[in-house]
Amino acid sequence: MLIPELKLSDKIFSDDIEQKPTRDGFGEALIILGEQNPDVVVLSADVAKSTRCDKFAEKFPERFFQVGIAEQNLAAIAAGLDVSGKIPFISTYAVFSPGRNWEQIRTTICYNDANVKIAGHHAGLLTGYDGATHQALEDIALMRVLPNMKVIVPADAIEAKKATIASAQIQGPIYLRFSREKTPVFTSEETPFIPGKAEIFWESKKPQVLIIGCGPVLYNALLAAKELEKEKIGTIVLNNHTIKPFDEKKIIELAKKCGAVVTIEEHNILGGLGGAVAETLAKNCPLPIEFVGTKDTFGESGKSEDLIKKYGLVPENIKEAVKKVIKRK
Repeated sequence: MLIPELKLSDKIFSDDIEQKPTRDGFGEALIILGEQNPDVVVLSADVAKSTRCDKFAEKFPERFFQVGIAEQNLAAIAAGLDVSGKIPFISTYAVFSPGRNWEQIRTTICYNDANVKIAGHHAGLLTGYDGATHQALEDIALMRVLPNMKVIVPADAIEAKKATIASAQIQGPIYLRFSREKTPVFTSEETPFIPGKAEIFWESKKPQVLIIGCGPVLYNALLAAKELEKEKIGTIVLNNHTIKPFDEKKIIELAKKCGAVVTIEEHNILGGLGGAVAETLAKNCPLPIEFVGTKDTFGESGKSEDLIKKYGLVPENIKEAVKKVIKRK
């Protein structure tokens, strides 16, 4: 069942649940931060409107910098603004940042532990018709290997707003991952969000499998958990929004309790959330794991809902993985 204390959306399993892209939460948070802290500045690589920086630019024009399509400069300028005492947010598509400017992020930002917040937009398959060239399915892996970097993948627009606001209070580089398409808003303003702390969203009385997810596809894990409950298969669904630093203690505790794990992410199963879970459990409590995500492949152009289905990220795929991992216990 859902955890009442978390105060998730009243319409969480309703057909008329609110739909909103996580990038909207980022844009809303920038306005709040701009009003709260005059040191917050925002930089864009010629995509201010689509990454929701445009409203900040209108309200705080003296604190907005349009760098143009020059993502390496985007990272380097932001690192310089940090030296000047600012809190810079850099915003563009994830395939370009961290994709195109990874070395600048590594050397000018992470190596110097610069207080730069990197917003990677249009990540995952939910970029739809833009196709493989614009669907970042490897960005979590790219960022979690960098020393000093923290990685947060919000589940919906409300959590995206909370994550963005929280990131301004944390010293050092942070990667925030956002999607383009509208997705269910299943948390609420009252739902707890603490960077680095995973939250249980669903727990059966007799859980057999721990489902760990991040990002908008976590909603599909909840749908799967509800259906599995009807089949007398108990689960725990864990919202692991922070990939780094990883909530190892809670994951180890719940994995031992269930005896088997399934991970779900809108990302390559290599090096992302699934990789982080596997690394943690391999050294602490080896047990059966199944990974739901893209399987070492690029995406393609198409409707987002069709792509999510084709690449195996719908509730039915999660249910199959749960049943498969139970047989391996």
